[in-house]
Amino acid sequence: MKGRRRVFLVTQRSAAPPSAVFELLADGAGWSRWARPLVFRSVWEQEGTPAPGGVGAVRRLGRAPLSTREEVVEYVPDRRHAYRIRSGLPVRDYLGTVDLSPVDGGGTEIVWQGSFVALVPGTGAVLATGSRFFITWLARRLAGAAAATTDTRPSADA
Repeated sequence: MKGRRRVFLVTQRSAAPPSAVFELLADGAGWSRWARPLVFRSVWEQEGTPAPGGVGAVRRLGRAPLSTREEVVEYVPDRRHAYRIRSGLPVRDYLGTVDLSPVDGGGTEIVWQGSFVALVPGTGAVLATGSRFFITWLARRLAGAAAATTDTRPSADA
């Protein structure tokens, strides 16, 4: 039994440029600095190319038994970060993609999409709703943290 693929999409704007958003997003070990309290621990389990967070990197979010392991499968600086969940959720074939686009006048549009197949029949809708809620929360925290690291105020000389 194959199961139905669930897809969710979240969009968020940040006042920060794509480079600042990507820097936080690609630093898997640093997620616990901007994503608390929901991500209270984050570490690199394995480095990728380029090190540390490029393709092949595995980040662990949380502590066992409440942790997920995510492998970076696409790393395009300032534009795209994609990952697959390897363990920790009752899903298979989870693919998360985060696309970053510059916004006219400054800032970044963050488009975070996830798709998966639920392991347990009948749980897909609940998992999709929970995942959308969590990713919406993460995207807001990411947008805010990136903006806080970037001085977006006009200069006194302007």
